[in-house]
Amino acid sequence: MPEETSRPAAKSPRSLSGLLPFVRPYRGIVALAGVFLVLAAASTLAFPVALKQLIDQGLVAADPGQQLMALRGHFLALFGVALALGVFSALRFYTVSWLGERITADLRNAVYGHVLRQSPEFFESTRTGEVLSRLTTDTTLVQTVVGSSLSMGLRNVVMGAGALIALIVTNPWVMTQVLGLLVLVVLPSLYFGRRVRKLSRASQDRVADSSAIAAEVLGEIPVVQSHVQESREAARFDRSTEEAFATARRRTTVRAVLVGFMITATFGALLWGLYQGTQAVIEGRISAGHLGQTVVFVIIFVGAVAVLSEIYGDLLRAAGATERLMELLAATSPVAEPARPVALPPVQRGSSVALQGVSFHYPSRPKTPALADFSLSVRAGETVALVGPSGAGKSTVFQLLLRFYDAQSGSVQVDGVPVRDASLAALRGRIGLVPQDSTVFSTSALENIRYGRPEASDAEVHAAAKAAFADDFIRALPEGYDTYLGERGVRLSGGQRQRIAIARAMLKNPPLLLLDEATSALDAESERVVQQALEAAMNDRTTLVIAHRLATVLKADRIVVMDAGRIVDIGTHAELVARGGLYARLAAMQFGADDAAPAPPETLLAPAAS
Repeated sequence: MPEETSRPAAKSPRSLSGLLPFVRPYRGIVALAGVFLVLAAASTLAFPVALKQLIDQGLVAADPGQQLMALRGHFLALFGVALALGVFSALRFYTVSWLGERITADLRNAVYGHVLRQSPEFFESTRTGEVLSRLTTDTTLVQTVVGSSLSMGLRNVVMGAGALIALIVTNPWVMTQVLGLLVLVVLPSLYFGRRVRKLSRASQDRVADSSAIAAEVLGEIPVVQSHVQESREAARFDRSTEEAFATARRRTTVRAVLVGFMITATFGALLWGLYQGTQAVIEGRISAGHLGQTVVFVIIFVGAVAVLSEIYGDLLRAAGATERLMELLAATSPVAEPARPVALPPVQRGSSVALQGVSFHYPSRPKTPALADFSLSVRAGETVALVGPSGAGKSTVFQLLLRFYDAQSGSVQVDGVPVRDASLAALRGRIGLVPQDSTVFSTSALENIRYGRPEASDAEVHAAAKAAFADDFIRALPEGYDTYLGERGVRLSGGQRQRIAIARAMLKNPPLLLLDEATSALDAESERVVQQALEAAMNDRTTLVIAHRLATVLKADRIVVMDAGRIVDIGTHAELVARGGLYARLAAMQFGADDAAPAPPETLLAPAAS
């Protein structure tokens, strides 16, 4: 997660202006909601006027019959006001709630879609749990404000302003005094408001920290339980939630003081106005109906101020949440689509690959080169193995070919086109990846394989599974290809997950296949079957293989030996052993001093067909 000091500070509820691009498509609904809001507020403000008429006219008739008829008329008028208020309030509530849900859904989709397009560099500094917290907690806050609080706030602004204008018109001298007192109320509230805003942002950050811890730990629950660290992780999460609670408590304390101060001060100012009004009735300057109207207007105004003081805190919290979401939307991936993509040429038997003078370091490790002046050319249809100790830069080659990162210097080309100039979709569509840790999604076996080519038919999926030696075990599952595989494929063995990944790559049928330690975590029997699947996948395409088990790459066309981000040797197994050096030492450790014992035939990668 980025450091706290790197985050821009919130200015005010104006931060909510970041939501305007999501509001604009629904301008018509916003206008309609505004009309209903004004009509509902007007209906409320009409009530004191109808009450004044009732007191001053309905109760003054001397004849009982006339008085009864007058009362009926005035009460019907009051009921009409209540009916209008109910209808317009219901319409306002529906339109505003619809807007809140729609805008929040659009915002959540926009943030998620934007995050999906970020390069891995983004996730070096931003934890997944932090992103999830913003997608859930922060968008929920925004939804509450847009769909409820903001509507109530606008309604109370209209009613409060209308009531205040009416009071000024009917009692100008008294309300001038009251307004002067209210100015003194506003100044301290601004200070409290800034404190609430800062603590709201801090509170949301602490909640995000808790979410990040939970996402990390729950994603690796077998490791936690195997090391008997449940109590430690529970305590760590508890400390995080306690920090969030402490921050929320401070925010709530300041907010409670703000609400209490505003309500008390506002009531005090308006009670002074009421006192002046009662004196006017006693002195005969205004009627009893006028005083009743004034009382109701005062109640409306005070109620509006009280609601606004509460809603102001919600707006400040939503402003902080909006800022955090806008930060995600403002994140710019350093790996961007070219302005004018160069089309990749058609291929027949695999793609060619060329890295020339490439130097690269990861953003999180700027002083440690992952590749240094690295150059390698791979012909179409060739099988090339990358071997070397951990940290040699093997996986980095794959990262640059897929353009997850851009090299700081040098050129990376696929089929003669620099990867920076090709469309990301076209480039990655030409590459198939079988990673060391095979990803299986929480869906059926059929859909997991179809992920390689979503438009593929069931028959094509079945054919890919057969080619990857996965068809038999999939059909043996309780519901066959429709069997739900569980989160991250927990219902499958490591070898079965690997074959699902290979079937996915084969269904995609890419001209360039990248195999990243595809068998390193498997037992001998699973490795034998997976190797057969890999050999089938490698036919008629270019293949780059990362392997620590040298037995799996003995028959590669070429073996590239890497160390510290550089190529230290290239050749066949026999040539490299004969020359001595790093590869010979690795072979001696794995095969014995004489290095003459090859791996069983079924575990050897066959060279590409020539």
